[in-house]
Amino acid sequence: MIHQGRIAKPAPLVRVVARALLRAVVTGTADPPPARRRGQVRVPWPRGRRGVTLDLVRLGDAVVAFVAFAGGVAYMEGPAAAARWPHDVAYLVIMSAAFSLPLVLRDRWPLAAWRWALLALPAGAAVVGGFVSPPYPPGAAIVCLLVAYSVAVRCDGAITAGVWLVSCLTAVAVDVGTAVPAVAGITVAVLFGHNVRARRLATGKLAEEERRAEDALAERAALAERARIARELHDVVAHHMSVIAIQAEAVPLRAGDDAARLAQGLAEIRALSLKTLAEMRQVVGVLRGAEGADTAPQPGLHQLGELVETASRAGVTLRVSGSGELGDVPGTVGLTAYRIVQESLSNAMRHGSGSDVTAELVRDGDELRIRVANGLPAGPGATPGGLPGKRPGHGLVGMRERVAMLGGTFSAGRAGAEFVVRATLPIGGDIG
Repeated sequence: MIHQGRIAKPAPLVRVVARALLRAVVTGTADPPPARRRGQVRVPWPRGRRGVTLDLVRLGDAVVAFVAFAGGVAYMEGPAAAARWPHDVAYLVIMSAAFSLPLVLRDRWPLAAWRWALLALPAGAAVVGGFVSPPYPPGAAIVCLLVAYSVAVRCDGAITAGVWLVSCLTAVAVDVGTAVPAVAGITVAVLFGHNVRARRLATGKLAEEERRAEDALAERAALAERARIARELHDVVAHHMSVIAIQAEAVPLRAGDDAARLAQGLAEIRALSLKTLAEMRQVVGVLRGAEGADTAPQPGLHQLGELVETASRAGVTLRVSGSGELGDVPGTVGLTAYRIVQESLSNAMRHGSGSDVTAELVRDGDELRIRVANGLPAGPGATPGGLPGKRPGHGLVGMRERVAMLGGTFSAGRAGAEFVVRATLPIGGDIG
């Protein structure tokens, strides 16, 4: 027995139109205004007080609304007097204000402004239509077009379609004589606003994709740096293990029957083993790349002098100062400190102002504090990334990863006219 499933039919056109009209007139809502707006100007306040931010869009709406209000009163007052209108002029003022009010509301509540205009325009036209043609001021028509544009910019397609249809029908009902230009104007305003909305949405999606791509690139850079750090740590540990193996073979031969020398040799092996275990803790959780380890000798604090010579050959003066006991700093800490100074020097050469670079290393108990500073080029927004507003380069990401793996703290940023890199590295101790 074959069961035939029901095929979903498209909604009838009448239902689609009815839903669009219902959302436009009653239930629909507009998107909130953008968080960052154009057309805002900061006006300084005298006597050192806090300045005032002027929204030029809303200020312009208020000015146009006032002009439309005054023009509406002038447009209706003369014909009303000539026709011996029995009512007070205050009625004309109220109607002109009702025609202009949607422009004040359209930026914050575009749909509410349009619904107000939908009621005010026919009602006012019914009152003054007997002695004014067309039965609404030209300013009121401009207000309605601006409101229709705002609705198209801030509302989805269904609501915009409903607003367009109702607006066109209202224009025909209010005055048949001006229906053709009115419908044409409404159509142009709605299409232009819908195009602006589509471009904004596309720009927002593009910005989001760029942000995701930057995040993915930064994550890949961090993973690659983490793998490289793991290889370097592996080589440091491998070096210590080789020394331990050699000492384990040599100590019994050198000690012979001398128990004191044997105990001293075993104590040295134990101390080196504890140091190796401490550095092994830094390797845990970091995967080593499949392409094999780089077995070249790893640099440390004792090779900072080579960096000074390299910088000098490149035309940059690097001044390195140190205090405290730096000779017995563990290899992993010394390697990280060296890489921080090296990368900071590279950033200064690429993006700095050509000024001197200073590196300070201070041993304070079980901590090694590092500070590297260089001058920044003139101009606002200069960053080590080279361009204003860009994210930090992968060099800073690598330094941050290295310091985090050792359990230290890292910061980098502008400090006055300098770019300063600071790091604090724990030197560690015994392993329980």
